[in-house]
Amino acid sequence: MKIGLCFPYTQEALDRDVILEWFRRVDEGPFSTLSCGERMIGTSVDMMALLGAAAAVTSRVRIVPTLYVLPMHPAIKVAKHAATLDLIAGGRVSITVGIGGRVHDYMCMEKEPVRRYARMDEQVAQIRRIWSGEIPFEGAEPIGPALVQPSGPPILAGVMGPKATARAAKWADGVYSWSGNGVAEEMKTQQQRVVDEWDKAGRDTAPARMGGFWCSSGPNADDNLKAYVYKYLKVIGEGPAKAIAGMCDRSSEDKIMASLDAYEEAGVEECWLNTATAEISEIDAIEQIIDRRG
Repeated sequence: MKIGLCFPYTQEALDRDVILEWFRRVDEGPFSTLSCGERMIGTSVDMMALLGAAAAVTSRVRIVPTLYVLPMHPAIKVAKHAATLDLIAGGRVSITVGIGGRVHDYMCMEKEPVRRYARMDEQVAQIRRIWSGEIPFEGAEPIGPALVQPSGPPILAGVMGPKATARAAKWADGVYSWSGNGVAEEMKTQQQRVVDEWDKAGRDTAPARMGGFWCSSGPNADDNLKAYVYKYLKVIGEGPAKAIAGMCDRSSEDKIMASLDAYEEAGVEECWLNTATAEISEIDAIEQIIDRRG
């Protein structure tokens, strides 16, 4: 199983040096992918700008937005951005799309969070049409830039539930599954669901199967992990956020290893780890885990 890293995009102490060092270490290390999530509210950096920089200064790892909150964007904008990102990266981009879970982000983008799943289905179809060279409306010109990958970047669906996975099986190249604490049974259930829905949809190609979870390592790892998860989830309410954060314990080498092993056993092909801090020691520790796994 390959292992990638999600850039810690919500951290408050980021600067140019930290960002560029992360890019360098991930590109030179044993990692498969550098990803970044998208949020509007809060201390996060802009996913599109950050991954453009990552595409420019790296040469090996794949560059993957995780994820475009697609219904709060115009589909043509995402099609153009993803094609441009892939141009800068030299064909190393896959994209992940999802509906998000934060109403405030939609408000920032002046979009209503309605019909999100149906809109995402429609938008993915529109993105593929744009990439195929279809004009967006009568009298317009085709939308560039020209594709680097023949059909455009692969499109993954950031989905978990039965209905969302069934919808994604009709149009996605694969699925990005998620269990915040890297729980074996959660991931096993999600992976079986992906396989089953691809079969039901009559797809003739197997889905790419990605997964992820939160983790931390090094000094104060457990405190850092719980603080990060609480901050990330407090939008759902202080009580639920504290409860979920209190259960998160992927803060030691053995527990991170256990989740990675469980993901691989469940059929995950690539796991993208979300570290709780931007400390370079997080990268050091995960490199040691990868070496230990062989």
